[in-house]
Order: sequence, then C-alpha cells, then structure tokens
Amino acid sequence: MTGFPEHLLREDLRDFTGYSSARTSAPGTATPARIWLNANESGHPSSVDVDGTSRRYPDPQPSALVDAFADLWATTPDRVVVGRGSDEMIELLVRALCRPGGDGVVVTPPTFGMYAVSARLHGSPVVDVPQVDDGLTWRIDTEAVAAAAVSAGARLVFLASPGNPTASVVPLRQVSDLAERLSDRAVVVVDEAYGEFASQRSAVTLLEEHPNLVVLRTLSKAHGLAGLRVGLALVHPDLAVVLRRVQAPYPVPVPVTELALRALTPEALEATRQRVGGTLRLRDRAVRALRDLDGVRAIYASEANFLLVRCDDADRLLDVLTADGIVVRDMRHLPGLDDALRITIGTDLEMTALDRALGDPS
Repeated sequence: MTGFPEHLLREDLRDFTGYSSARTSAPGTATPARIWLNANESGHPSSVDVDGTSRRYPDPQPSALVDAFADLWATTPDRVVVGRGSDEMIELLVRALCRPGGDGVVVTPPTFGMYAVSARLHGSPVVDVPQVDDGLTWRIDTEAVAAAAVSAGARLVFLASPGNPTASVVPLRQVSDLAERLSDRAVVVVDEAYGEFASQRSAVTLLEEHPNLVVLRTLSKAHGLAGLRVGLALVHPDLAVVLRRVQAPYPVPVPVTELALRALTPEALEATRQRVGGTLRLRDRAVRALRDLDGVRAIYASEANFLLVRCDDADRLLDVLTADGIVVRDMRHLPGLDDALRITIGTDLEMTALDRALGDPS
C-alpha cells in the first residue's frame, strides 16, 4: 500500500502523540486487568445507571463499532475513524492538515456550510470555486477546483456528493482524476452524508488507489439517527492515526455505541434500505406535485432525500407552509440561490400534508 503523503500533515503535528487518556495508556501486562483505579472514575454506579454501563470512560474508538463500519464498507478497521458526526470529522481534518493562518481550504458553493465554518474558526483561508448551474442540475467544475487548490496552496478540498443543497453527485471518474492531480498537494474529501440515496456507488471504492482521498459517512440521514451524532471518516491508515491523535478524548459515549451497533445489524440495515426506497418514491411524487404548482420555476434533479426548488415568490410559499405548521429550509442566503427553498422528503403523511398545503387535495 502506498503511504499517505506525510508532507501534507501540519509539520508541528507530525510527531504529536496527543492526549494519553486512561483508556489509551493502560499498561499491558500478562495478568488481565481486574481492578481499574487509574481514571478517577466513580467507584459506584449512578442511581440512574444502576447496571454501571456508563460508569467508566469509553474506548476512544470502540473496536466493535469500528469493525462494524469496516465490514459495512468492505474495508479494514485501520481506515475507520469514528466521532461526533461528520462535523467532527471535518474539524479534525482541518486541525490535522492546515496550519492556522496558512494552508487554505477549497469549497464549492452552494454547499454545506460547516466546511467554511471549520476552516475560518481555525484561521485557514477559504477558497470558493462556485458550482455551475446547468438548469436542472448543479455541476462541480473539478478542473477549476484543481487549479484553485494549486494556486492557493490549499491542503484540503471538500466535495459534497450528493451535495447539500444541490442534491447532485460528482462523477467518480472526476473524483479520481482530482485526487490524482492533487496527490502530493492536497487531501480530497468526499462527503457522502446522503450517499445511501444516490444511484452512484461510493467513493470508498477509490480509497486503495488514492492515499490522499477521504470519504465521510454518517448515521444521521438514511439511518434515521441524527440525534445520535455518529459520523466516520474512511481514510488512509496513516492519516487515521493522526486524526485519532488530534481528536478530543472519548468521542463516542457508551449508549451511543450500543445504539449505533444495533443500527448496523443485518436486520436494521435491511430496514434502512427499505426506508430509503420509500423515500425515493415519495421524492418522485413530490416532484410531480411541485412541477404543477404555480410559481415554481425549477426543481433540480435530486440524488438525496430533499429537493431544491426555485420559486417566483419564495416568501409567499414560505408563508403558505408556515401557516399550516410546515417548515422548509430557506436557502436564499447562499450564493446563486436567491429564490430557492429546500424541501426534505418526510413520511407519507407529512408529504400528503405538504401536498394539501400547496393546494393539492389528493
């Protein structure tokens, strides 16, 4: 396996060992540990946790959960880093790769705002390469992204695929070409938060050939566990080691691990696939309903569980929905979307309520 290009890491962190927690620094001995007195934990369980399940600090990277994710993505556990949602993975990548005030981050607006937020909180310059609106789809110009990354000396490139709020994907061939072109210059991050809804296969299939490629996944969307806050980065093993070192201690609480593991059983995964199929059918139904609505000028093709809609009068449409207790996302603060709303695909009952609020009694 080709190694991760070490020069892309912050020079001051290349020998950084990180915080040595009670779980990572426990001494290895021939005698199995029987009494744990090394972490200043309570000797007794809480009255609200009588079994003591949460009395002790958790494994920083729960091995059962790491293994389950590795199995799900047909990769090896040393490529998996688990944390507090994709947001933490984004933060860790910026922290590990970008010198504050120095190395830039390339983003492709309109896109998920946390890429730029994490970069700016870190003091890293943000380079915008706007997406191209092709009328019914949005397209990321990966040639322009590569040129901008080289010109700015960027260390990170974020591609959301499917995108939020564009709902479009970046073709895998373009992802591969971009990673190859930036192989010794930058890490290319493909955020697949909505990947279960897409027809294209995951960029995880490209990890072996591109050491500078990272794929983000989450349990927040298709798996229906947004409140759990579990995300993961699939990365080169060398980079995984670094991300774990710069991660805050104990990122995955014990109850979170237990529920996440239940979500990754074969039965739960099959239920998730069934829900995804139902969501796609409801998405198609919503497109048909919105297409006939006065004032809707464009509905973008979607590879996600939402629709991006352009309106003649977005305020009027928001007022109609709000009056019926229905909340959608106003996207007019984003560049190129001064007339756009984003509508998540909910349950059958919720989408029927949406239809009725929009004047379709069916």
